[in-house]
Amino acid sequence: MLKQAVEPRGGFSFENCQRNASLEHVLPGLRVPHARKTGTTIAGLVFRDGVILGADTRATDDSVVADKSCEKIHFIAPKIYCCGAGVAADTEMTTRMAASKMELHALSTGREPRVATVTRILRQTLFRYQGHVGASLIVGGVDLNGPQLYEVHPHGSYSRLPFTALGERLHPFHTNPAPATPPSRFIPLQLTTDFSCPFPPAGSGQGAAVALLEDRFQPNMTLEAAQELLVEAITAGILSDLGSGGNVDACVITAGGAKLLRALSTPTEPVQRAGRYRFAPGTTPVLTKEVRPLTLEILEETVQAMEVE
Repeated sequence: MLKQAVEPRGGFSFENCQRNASLEHVLPGLRVPHARKTGTTIAGLVFRDGVILGADTRATDDSVVADKSCEKIHFIAPKIYCCGAGVAADTEMTTRMAASKMELHALSTGREPRVATVTRILRQTLFRYQGHVGASLIVGGVDLNGPQLYEVHPHGSYSRLPFTALGERLHPFHTNPAPATPPSRFIPLQLTTDFSCPFPPAGSGQGAAVALLEDRFQPNMTLEAAQELLVEAITAGILSDLGSGGNVDACVITAGGAKLLRALSTPTEPVQRAGRYRFAPGTTPVLTKEVRPLTLEILEETVQAMEVE
């Protein structure tokens, strides 16, 4: 009996990346698919009693708006939530796997999960794939150590900050030119990070949101002030980037629990038509008119009686 050459494995598979790199080396004129720029604005900040997270609701596919009411605030644990920017499938599945692991961890230990534990699981998962999983995450929650806020980048680096904002950009890595060596079956994909610019362009509405947070953030803010600042930061990102839009969603996390606020604000209201445009029949002349009859042939006809009480 024939056996499989390669045993099936779970998780992500990046064999096509090796294939594309090999084809680019062998066929110099070949253009393989490249990463597309996506647009998102997510933000979070720590206030007096907890953490508040926010995100826009527009999901884009290059220049096409795929979803106007996308949920970008994902559940991890009862007091821990995560905002995701980047590839929608990557952020959804990465946060869902983290939520599953934290549920098993809580059942095994009998304790509430910690924010640092969630951050560690996420950054280890992303670092394992070296940036190929396009998920920029903001993790916020409250545990026994108080309110905490982390940002996790697609290649696995992270920071703990009092406030932050992220927006998805082009793939953070680029391929180096392949060396002049004889073609082989598999050419490793060489990944480097370009540190020529200390603040690489992040795209989307991150810049506008961070600028507003840096200007107006204060420690120990009240919930009302923090919520107002977060809405204004996300709104600034929406108005400065075409990839961000829709409504502003927020999630308030305190020691008593979490409250998800959908459509907290709508910065871009639909434009109302100024007047009615009605034209009389015959205004636009019809130059040609042609009617083509369709010849149809009935192959089988079945009549079934329906019983009616």
